[in-house]
Amino acid sequence: MPQFLLSNVGKDYTTPERRTLHAIQEVNLTVERGEFIFLTGSSGAGKSTLLQIMSCALRPTCGSMYYDGLNVTAMFSRRRERLRQSFGYVAQSCALVRKRTVGENLRSALLPGRGRDADSAARILKALSLVGLSDVTGRFPAELNLGECRRVELAQAILNNPPVLLLDELTANLDEDTAWDMFLFLDELNRMGTTVIMASSAKRFINLMRRRVITLVDGRILGDVQRGRFGDLM
Repeated sequence: MPQFLLSNVGKDYTTPERRTLHAIQEVNLTVERGEFIFLTGSSGAGKSTLLQIMSCALRPTCGSMYYDGLNVTAMFSRRRERLRQSFGYVAQSCALVRKRTVGENLRSALLPGRGRDADSAARILKALSLVGLSDVTGRFPAELNLGECRRVELAQAILNNPPVLLLDELTANLDEDTAWDMFLFLDELNRMGTTVIMASSAKRFINLMRRRVITLVDGRILGDVQRGRFGDLM
């Protein structure tokens, strides 16, 4: 049974001029447990929308999505929210709450019932340590550089040991060393069984890692290549 199964999924938006914008259309996709997938394509190709649907943050306009055999599109909102919380997700822009410290941001991401656990502080420190950070729990997002901010968001995403990581341009605008450290860490997580689905424009790193590469053009999947390179369509 695939971990994700998307069948004829589409997402439409209505513009202020009352025109329909097809963000993604006729997406058919199967993801097996433990895969590492790069989503590539130009800006506006539909990568972010697809990730938001797979993370249960958005409902598709049409089609169906299954997770572990369960029809997510037919779920009630509360059950979808529980599923969403079980995933690790990092948005394209920094989503840390600026009025909260790093420690408070991570504590708020602990699943219900875990925020007051005696080991919650230790778990937060461990997650930060895994992404290469220390002594930042008392700092505010505005006091972090971009690389530190993205590392904190990644620590937040892995805090609950999710089965899936959905990452939207996590390494965009980072220096090469920081980006490569993140790719190596994600590769290690993936080898331990975590499914990683990552929208990325990092051509050099994608070509080095040679994982499954899915290319979107105008909201449609035009390329899906195992051990692919950036831009491969077949």
